[in-house]
Amino acid sequence: MKTSTLLVVDDEIAMRHNVRDLLASPSLRVLEAEDGSRALTLVEREKVDVVLLDINLPGIDGIETLAKIKERTPDLPVILFTAFGTSERVIEAMKKGAYDYIEKPFEADDLQLAISRALDYGSLLHEVSSLRSRVDDQAAAPRHVDTIIGRAPCMQEVLKKIGMIAASQAPVLIEGGSGTGKELIADAIQRHSTRVNKVYVKVNCGALSESLLQSEIFGHERGAFTGAVNQHLGYFETADGGTILLDEITSMSQRLQVQLLRVLQQGTFCRVGGTRSREVDVRLISLSNCVLEDEVAADRFRSDLYYRINVIRIKLPPLRDRREDIPLLVPYFVKKYASGTEVVIPDETMRKLVNHDWPGNVRQLENIVRRSLAYSTDNILHVDGVFAEASDDSWEHYREELTKGRSLKDILADLEKRIIEETLTAHGGNRSRTAKALSIHRRYLYNKMKQYSIQ
Repeated sequence: MKTSTLLVVDDEIAMRHNVRDLLASPSLRVLEAEDGSRALTLVEREKVDVVLLDINLPGIDGIETLAKIKERTPDLPVILFTAFGTSERVIEAMKKGAYDYIEKPFEADDLQLAISRALDYGSLLHEVSSLRSRVDDQAAAPRHVDTIIGRAPCMQEVLKKIGMIAASQAPVLIEGGSGTGKELIADAIQRHSTRVNKVYVKVNCGALSESLLQSEIFGHERGAFTGAVNQHLGYFETADGGTILLDEITSMSQRLQVQLLRVLQQGTFCRVGGTRSREVDVRLISLSNCVLEDEVAADRFRSDLYYRINVIRIKLPPLRDRREDIPLLVPYFVKKYASGTEVVIPDETMRKLVNHDWPGNVRQLENIVRRSLAYSTDNILHVDGVFAEASDDSWEHYREELTKGRSLKDILADLEKRIIEETLTAHGGNRSRTAKALSIHRRYLYNKMKQYSIQ
């Protein structure tokens, strides 16, 4: 069992002992400090995971102690103790990086919840810091390929929110453009939730027809329709006690939206072809490339369902709003695709990548890095050629391809792939709108995306 460490900083010994007696357990070690100087010594000497800090301290006050702690360990969550929750000092402390504050006197449950959230938040920041150190060390390999990377303030806010809401059982709605990493955020929420060891089911609502989606989500009874030769458990039944992720939830028909609303309101559903009401306990995480308020206003999405799934909302920023993360992302993707080869990233290359607009967000950046590595012959990352290839739509480009001996079939396939990718980007990754814009059936679009490995 992992043991975390809490440092309680308060000049009142009774308060320190009260917190220690309340929180100390085999999984939480509690250290005590009577003033700011002692607190700073313990932070340097011990591996502290959370600090509970009183604002009013003798000598070095709480605000100055907070500032010094954040200088030494920027990612260490600090929760303030205060008797005046709306005071200017609390506002000042929050600006200086305090994670949260608790007013005295406090309820035991509120304190325990705040500590639990701060520990989750600290764990997420540790993942980012760990990755950052690996990125800085070109010889080391990244821990895994689906880590959240983000030091931009807007991404730090997302990480903090995950730490605050992961333990909740409330539905979560994650919005963001195509390629912003919505599924990674959903995975992080599930990974830090109380259901982490339970079933986690992911469903792409846009990839299935209405009838098939209904059968897959809610299951069906034997004989419910032609070909239903056996009883089938749906995703909700399979995920009972765990978490279900519904990607592209706006692709769900109005009829299925009504059935989903019933599950969220009553915790019950019926299999297709069945009459028995079945109870289910799942936590729902919904993903959307669209702004759901717009879908509701256009009568494409039910307002009652919107309010049910939008209990907790996380909006992911586009990559152009978090450019400071690109110098972290580029080496990460280089390591992912360079097959152990050391690749030099020139400053000029990094400058071009940072200054690019990235309509396809992180996924587009990843594709550009991967394509650049495929074309590299000198173990140096160059992007001029791949940027030109991505933007050149002239006849000269295709004539040159023909002179290289490429077949017309291959060139047309490349052109079809690029048209699909660019149309997807233009419609924020929404596949239904992309299919409509291209005047093709949605199923045909999905098949082509699968054929060309378009995410």
